[in-house]
Amino acid sequence: MPHTRNSVIEVAIPLPLDRTFHYAVPGQLRDSVMQGVRVFVPFGRRKLTGYVLGPASAPAGELKEIIAVLDAEPLFTPRELAFYRWIASYYLQPLGEVIKTALPAGINIESSGKAAEDGAGQDPGEMLKGGRGIRRERFYRATDLAATAAGLRGTGARIILCLLEQGEASRSRLGELFPNPSAPLKRLAEQGLISVEEREVYRDPFRDEPSVPSPARILNQAQAAAFARIAEAVTSRDFAPFLLHGVTGSGKTEVYLHAIAHALELGRSALVLTPEIALTPQLVTRFRGRFTCGIAVLHSGLNQGERYDEWRRIRRGEAAIVIGARSAIFAPLENLGIIVVDEEHEASYKQSEGVTYNARDLALVRGKMERAAVVLGSATPLVTTFHAARTGRIRCLGLPERVRGLPLPEARIVDARRLKETAFSPELASALTENLENGGQSLLLLNRRGFATFLVCRDCGHVFRCPNCSVTLTYHRSRQRHFCHYCDYSLPAPSVCPACHGPGIVLLGKGTERVEEEVRALLPAARVARMDSDTTSGRGGCARILKRLEEGRLDILIGTQMIAKGHDYPGVTLVGVVSADTTLNLPDFRSAERTFQLVSQVMGRAGRGDTPGRVMIQGMDPDHYALAMAASHDYDGFYRLETGFREEAGYPPFSHLALLGLSGTAERTVEQGARDAARLLREIRTRLGARVEILGPAPAPLAKLRGRFRWQILLKSGSRAELKRLLLAFRDQWSPPRVVRTAIDIDPVDTL
Repeated sequence: MPHTRNSVIEVAIPLPLDRTFHYAVPGQLRDSVMQGVRVFVPFGRRKLTGYVLGPASAPAGELKEIIAVLDAEPLFTPRELAFYRWIASYYLQPLGEVIKTALPAGINIESSGKAAEDGAGQDPGEMLKGGRGIRRERFYRATDLAATAAGLRGTGARIILCLLEQGEASRSRLGELFPNPSAPLKRLAEQGLISVEEREVYRDPFRDEPSVPSPARILNQAQAAAFARIAEAVTSRDFAPFLLHGVTGSGKTEVYLHAIAHALELGRSALVLTPEIALTPQLVTRFRGRFTCGIAVLHSGLNQGERYDEWRRIRRGEAAIVIGARSAIFAPLENLGIIVVDEEHEASYKQSEGVTYNARDLALVRGKMERAAVVLGSATPLVTTFHAARTGRIRCLGLPERVRGLPLPEARIVDARRLKETAFSPELASALTENLENGGQSLLLLNRRGFATFLVCRDCGHVFRCPNCSVTLTYHRSRQRHFCHYCDYSLPAPSVCPACHGPGIVLLGKGTERVEEEVRALLPAARVARMDSDTTSGRGGCARILKRLEEGRLDILIGTQMIAKGHDYPGVTLVGVVSADTTLNLPDFRSAERTFQLVSQVMGRAGRGDTPGRVMIQGMDPDHYALAMAASHDYDGFYRLETGFREEAGYPPFSHLALLGLSGTAERTVEQGARDAARLLREIRTRLGARVEILGPAPAPLAKLRGRFRWQILLKSGSRAELKRLLLAFRDQWSPPRVVRTAIDIDPVDTL
């Protein structure tokens, strides 16, 4: 990339500021400055990292000079910068913060000392905090003298023999093979029997995972037809968006693998997005078994050093395939040929804190910029995605049957209104017992963790609530405490009511911990595990539990929604949805869609082997269309009903949404700020003549969260351009009190 060789540059600062800044470049640094490098700049009373966007014309007035150039090579390309600018413009986010989000964490510095100036020209990894920068290691080889050396004894002789056999070995490897090798290695080096070379090494997140070769499988007719259309698009090097709509178990992943193999044959790279870390290990295993090229992984389960090493491998062209969660959309892949968004319906593709973006939508944007094929895969696609396919904006590819002609599981809806003390209906309890006796594995879904979901005094009706959030506390029996699942506030299990001082405290509601206890009581011989955020908090927690399921060392797995997503385990022959109402009654227009998706997805885990699967769905509203359509595997029927309701109410896909959220620690100040914001929005709407519906202000459904009171205003419009015009004018004119935080969420995925 050419140097700017300019005396003035444009710099983006990673702060919540809706503008960029101009700086002067001293003569001695002009050869080092180029688009995409970090620079250390004075900013107000402090000094911090900025990103060079390119040369700029000199404005009137005196400019501050940059202090240092921190990189020898650019961290982003012109095409990537165009992508960042699009994100900043569409989501109304500061460009500097977008760039910071896209680059590896921990490489920015902020100080007033000389250390930053001394960092000029370093690789950004050197600037990582806490010593998590570039890792180097010593490697040893036997010299020509070693073969003729005589008289060696002990550890030194064994090290020489090892090096002669293996060619070379790292210091860490020799430490694993020989106790305390430092002294023998020093002596061998002094005698000229070994050579020492220090090299950079990557931290490998796969180091403990064996790779087993897996040949490509023969595609059935529907898979082959889908692959042919994707391959044609990859070959043509034109942007082509696809919806791969296949029932659960229809072999969508095999289509992905064939399409990616085709892209690699053409010398192009591939990006695969997955919604959850829990899905990544199984997906990576399949990819490593199929491909011998470099595969990089990007997700929050890696430590900072591992993420940086993976990023460097991608930037250097050493990885042709990247697999990761939503942040992987920023992976610096060159010559991108295909982007796959697996389980495209998942809300976890939306980043809702800090810089807001939706990786699923950005996949389409990046695919258009890179002239790549984009495949959105799901058995239960978003209503908006399916509508786009129906109206011709996305090409729809169908996989209507499971591979090998396997049948979809039979499902039965059970009325849960008659259940009192137990989590299981007689039908579900009987099915669990029978499935265990037949040697099958069972999954039980309940999207609430903990033992009891709220604590109440039966004498006075007092409910124990979190003082920081508008939610009840959840009892965790294993820890003997009540927790808030939003802010982690907790208190010990009380013995008396703080309101009436009576002893009548009872636990109501059921969570995964209580279901686990009931399962162990019902089936004491069963091997049972629970998979929720309490049991999978450590590194590799999800993978360890799923490995036990895969190897047949579990009979029953109980979990939250993480067990419903994309896992393929042939031994699972029974799925039980303990309560289908946990998502059905949320105050969000997408609640029916989310329930249909969750129930359909967990149903899809059953019957993937030779034994047919069964599903039992317990619900308080057994006649609800979302449950009925899920049980009958009728996506088209659900889509028709749901879009009818959405069109009548004016919700997506028949409108575009933005959510304006205001929060603060002073309740009345936030409320007044929300009313002022709504008044300003309506004034601007009248002045611009914008066709935008303004709903609110109103307290958010979670009116208090982590000590902050929350109000919101929902904006709806049939025109995305008019909605954006209104919001831009509002942003320019809005001056909230300092204690009130304002956030604009474009295309919100929930309104809680």
